[in-house]
Amino acid sequence: MNRRLALGALGTAALAGCGFELRRAPELRFRTIALTGFGPKSPLAAELRAQLGTSPTTLVVESPLQAQVVLESLADGREKSVVASTAFGEVRELQLRSRFTFRLRTPQGRELIPATEIMLSRDMSYRESAALAKELEEESLYRAMQNDIAAQVMRRLASVPAL
Repeated sequence: MNRRLALGALGTAALAGCGFELRRAPELRFRTIALTGFGPKSPLAAELRAQLGTSPTTLVVESPLQAQVVLESLADGREKSVVASTAFGEVRELQLRSRFTFRLRTPQGRELIPATEIMLSRDMSYRESAALAKELEEESLYRAMQNDIAAQVMRRLASVPAL
């Protein structure tokens, strides 16, 4: 028992000494941000709000006039295309794409991040006999891409210099 305890303490000390640290929200250099241009009930807007909510320095406000910066959605879309099919025309593989174009500006119109597009794609096999399961897999892949896009936007926001 003492040997296990010693090994556990040694492992903890090794992790602490190597600089390991859990990922945390980036520290943004502005106090308030408004999200505009998103569709009603946009899942990406909800994910961005959630990730911005974890930032200890920044608050999401509703009105662009109250905000120090405005994140403007220029385009937010999902696409699906057939990549491979059988000789009989049955779909065998799909490519899912999620595309987000945005810019960051001050309420006065000064551009901090010019129009930027983030596009992610995932390939997915498909079988008509498992259509319901594949529909759930598709939604899961879109959700993962959306989370990845929100994380990339957060990293870009963290690179904005202090105002």
